[in-house]
Amino acid sequence: MAGIDYTIVVIYILAMIGVGLYFERKASSSIDSYFLGERGLPWWALGASGMSSNLDISGTMINTAFIFALGASGFFIEIRGGVTLIMAFLMIFQGKWNRRAMVMTQAEWMHFRFGSSKQGDAARLIAAGSTIIMTIAMTTYFAIGSGKFVAEFLGIPSFLGLSPQFWAATLMIILAMIYTVASGLYGVIWTDVFQGVLIFGTIIYICTISITDFTLPETFEVSVPLREGGFMALETTREAWTSVIPSWSLDIPDVSSYSIYNLFGIAIIFYLIKVIIEGSGGTGQYMIQRFFASKSDREAGLLSLFWTCLLAFRWPFIAAIATMGIVLGSQQGVIQDPETVLPVVINELVPTGLKGLLIAGLMAAAMSTFDSTVNAGAAYWVKDIYQAYINPKATTKQLMTHSRWSSIIIVILGLLFMLFIRNINEIWGWITSSLGAGLLIPILARWYWWRMNGYGFAAGTAAGMIVAVLQRIFLPDIPEYFAFLIATSASLIGMIAGTLSAPPTDMAVLTEFYKRTRPFGFWGPIRKSIPDEVMAKINSENRRDIFSTFLAVPWQVVLFLTTMAIILQDWTQFTWLLIILIALSTGLYFKWFRHLSSEVKVD
Repeated sequence: MAGIDYTIVVIYILAMIGVGLYFERKASSSIDSYFLGERGLPWWALGASGMSSNLDISGTMINTAFIFALGASGFFIEIRGGVTLIMAFLMIFQGKWNRRAMVMTQAEWMHFRFGSSKQGDAARLIAAGSTIIMTIAMTTYFAIGSGKFVAEFLGIPSFLGLSPQFWAATLMIILAMIYTVASGLYGVIWTDVFQGVLIFGTIIYICTISITDFTLPETFEVSVPLREGGFMALETTREAWTSVIPSWSLDIPDVSSYSIYNLFGIAIIFYLIKVIIEGSGGTGQYMIQRFFASKSDREAGLLSLFWTCLLAFRWPFIAAIATMGIVLGSQQGVIQDPETVLPVVINELVPTGLKGLLIAGLMAAAMSTFDSTVNAGAAYWVKDIYQAYINPKATTKQLMTHSRWSSIIIVILGLLFMLFIRNINEIWGWITSSLGAGLLIPILARWYWWRMNGYGFAAGTAAGMIVAVLQRIFLPDIPEYFAFLIATSASLIGMIAGTLSAPPTDMAVLTEFYKRTRPFGFWGPIRKSIPDEVMAKINSENRRDIFSTFLAVPWQVVLFLTTMAIILQDWTQFTWLLIILIALSTGLYFKWFRHLSSEVKVD
């Protein structure tokens, strides 16, 4: 980078730190302020912050790698997580269900669902511990991506036997920690909003130059990583690469680590099933924190809609970077590592000055994801372990101290685990298809099965997490769907055994949970205690939400593909996608959006 580029990046970093420190006093008044912003933040800021937090460097690099190596079909691999398809479920019903609990964390929610008895405590502790483990894993994932990206530009040397990527990630994390530790969710949200503007400008610029200055050749080479290290080139055509209709199978040589996607149709079906389970069960960490912080059911829906629409701009950006990478490769030789297409394109094709703005925008994306994850993860130590069980009489000063130190410790552990991971896809595949899969079944059943108790949640979660770790140690290279089946099977067995080994949750607790949350599912014994006229309204809301979900899931997929089709400049595909998008949007307006203000009151 030139001097002007470094100057722009430094100004951006100082601005981020300044915004974060500005909110330090407001965030320090209580842990409710630090972790939830006193539930007074506007929905549009929460939604914009969510978009910034989802648009991380690691995810953008791996998504770009799949589009670069596999063409538009690579989009469907990231249904597993990168498409963030869980937003469709949060938008329609999961967001408002979680908000109604009026809690700070998903672990605290366990007392709301299972009571404050021993089974509720078991569920809360296991939920807190598993979330902290997941936060550390996500920190490692973000560190690998941001380290790869920043090291490409700053020229950081190896030091103490550690790679430039490690030191680049450490630098990024230290900078983000300054304002995250100081100002909590206030700093996270408002720096995310600021960063979102910068990210949006970056997207518009890259998409514009991709369309105007870069044209794909009719035939060209892409590259895929090899299992044992290194890369190999593959030839493809413009027509095959730009098609958004996925093939049932791929023909990637077995020596490539991407050959696990050769049964492509089965992989897509697997990812869709996984997302349906995951979406129906809700999410955790920083994503659900936005809904805990929202003011009402209506604002939970609005922030989800805004969040999803903003996320749609991520995919044309990814397609644009992949297109530019292919054109660059056709001129200078194919880019070998698909995961470095993003930094290589910026380094080679973006002019001085604009390069600084672009790098600052992508650093913003990395830091916004990281700060949200760490802030949300620290809440589980402070609220659900330290205050709940170690020091119930802790002062505000003690709670704030633990809030800040727990953030720092999570980051240190995440950086250390970075030393044992080879690439972004390796850690991301494990998180989404094994570690995260170990949580899915208990998280799903807690909403829909009245008989499930706290011991069932604790046993199912513990079994799934332990098996996921063992799979990582002993079977690291098995296909993702096998890893998913192993983790979910262990979790299901553990959940059923734990549930049946103890009596149901107290009926008074279950009734209060149902009256406030109003979920659909197997709640027969509880529903009998609700007046018929109230149940009629609840049933109407539930039927509307179920139908709307069947519209929202394809709506989100088509929305993202439609924006990407503009960059691919396949106008036939774009026209058909646009027609489908308009039809689905119309259905959502009449079945969901018009009813956002409707809320059933249960006394």
